[in-house]
Amino acid sequence: MDKKLFSQALVKFFSGLLLAGLLLFLPAGTFGYWQAWLLIGILFVPMFIAGLIMMKKSPELLRKRLNVKEEQNEQKLVILFSGLLFLAVFVIAGLNFRFGWIVLPAAVSYAAAAVFLAGYALYAEVLKENEYLSRTIEVQEGQKVVDTGLYGVVRHPMYMTTILLFLSMPLVLGSLISFLLMLLYLPIIAARIKNEEKVLEEGLEGYADYKKRVRWRMIPFIW
Repeated sequence: MDKKLFSQALVKFFSGLLLAGLLLFLPAGTFGYWQAWLLIGILFVPMFIAGLIMMKKSPELLRKRLNVKEEQNEQKLVILFSGLLFLAVFVIAGLNFRFGWIVLPAAVSYAAAAVFLAGYALYAEVLKENEYLSRTIEVQEGQKVVDTGLYGVVRHPMYMTTILLFLSMPLVLGSLISFLLMLLYLPIIAARIKNEEKVLEEGLEGYADYKKRVRWRMIPFIW
């Protein structure tokens, strides 16, 4: 086992867990925000299990997923805006619970949790299909076009799953306001995809032909 990689993964995991707790429970003013506990459970428990599996079976993929340092200025802005958006969504959800602005029924939170877990299952499938997946936009040495499984349906199944995950999060938290705010993620991810496809078409052999074979970027029959 790579002890350095394991330590890095643990630090990032618990840092994320602590940050999520602070962003949700401090604005809520109570640990009784049950929707926050629900989100933390369905987010971090599968994340921990997936991390252990990658650590054992594909440590290089885990290393790529832990790397969030973008080289391109355009993508640095995308990461910045995404981070600010998540900050606002979580804080507003906590405030929404504290002050009871527009609190969605519990059934909505449970249904959104089911959608979130379905998105997580798709996320795991994408990770299994594409060993080149990293969190930065780059063409890696020896990289080949992946066109099997979900990659035969849409060109960016990872982003498709993030849409399911991120749009369901505020609904799990019971906040309609946060959900409406999270819709801003759509143009952000569209900009990222546009830049990524440009990089891949220029640097990855066969990607231009792949674009012709698989028409849809992220949502079949729509975009």
